Amino acid sequence: MFRTRFSGLLTGVVLSAGLVWGAAVAADHTHGYADHPAAQPFISEMVSEGFDEAEIRAVLGSAERQDSIIKAISRPAEKRLNWGEYRNIFLRDKRINQGVEFWNEYQDALQRAERVYAVPAQIIVAIIGVETRYGRNMGSYRVVDSLSTLGFDYPPRGKFFQGQLKEYFYLVREEHADPFSLKGSYAGAMGFGQFIPSSFRNFAVDFDGDGKKDIWNNPVDAIGSVANYFSAHGWRTGEPVRSNVVMEQLADESWINADLKPQLTLAQWSERGIRTRTDLNAENKAILLRLETEGEFQHWFGLQNFYVITRYNHSPLYAMAVYELSEAVAAKRNQLLADQSGGAQVK
Repeated sequence: MFRTRFSGLLTGVVLSAGLVWGAAVAADHTHGYADHPAAQPFISEMVSEGFDEAEIRAVLGSAERQDSIIKAISRPAEKRLNWGEYRNIFLRDKRINQGVEFWNEYQDALQRAERVYAVPAQIIVAIIGVETRYGRNMGSYRVVDSLSTLGFDYPPRGKFFQGQLKEYFYLVREEHADPFSLKGSYAGAMGFGQFIPSSFRNFAVDFDGDGKKDIWNNPVDAIGSVANYFSAHGWRTGEPVRSNVVMEQLADESWINADLKPQLTLAQWSERGIRTRTDLNAENKAILLRLETEGEFQHWFGLQNFYVITRYNHSPLYAMAVYELSEAVAAKRNQLLADQSGGAQVK
């Protein structure tokens, strides 16, 4: 049976707002971000939105710069690996087997998520598998450290991460959580599905009805939250994620990997001499992808649902890995169930 090694993360964390902030104010703030020049406009903005200045400074004063975070975000796998190298990280037997195990343990919640949100169980399972190996690696950085480091000491994306830090202050206030106890990735992503603070506030759900949205310790809440995210971003039930490509002539280089959001219909691609299987609606929009594996290239059309996966992580490599893991886990599970039932077809 699957068990997360992170159980108990929120134990003792959920307190009254006054106790949480009171503890923060009482802390020693000899270091941190309270006096960082880039933090001053941020603090003023938070005060203008109704937060207490002393409390904001107290939390930022205890936030610690993490140089390893700067190093990690400067070399993301999606930027430095080709498709073959990236695929080999996620499409391994161990992760596939863990996906089958996770699916079997939480099949009731996954079936319910399919009914409520019309998002396939295999996609939900694959997202959680790619993000955290089913809860085995949810990150060890304090979220307040991650977001402060990137917000104030990483200018290329400082505005974005300051925005997430603001969302985090709202999150801990709304959830009555200790701002120093929540942990996540180097980019401040949290829980089984690695939600950044804005995603948590907009899409996290209490899927088991216990009154808490706990994506850290409760896989059922995480399953519902991932499904809700995909539904809200336009997942189309029953439609494919990708499709094969037949090139009748060489593609213009400017057409390949040009954008994540589909702009041209399959009919328009066909007019350019690039077509796909005939059972798809010619009015469906698609992007043209080229992926490299050991010096060889393969081409695919990424359809609307492919684009939806990239809303989770803005990378075609990521979306392709999620899709292929979803297919591998589903195939392995179906085969095991068929073997157990004497070879009967599994639906």
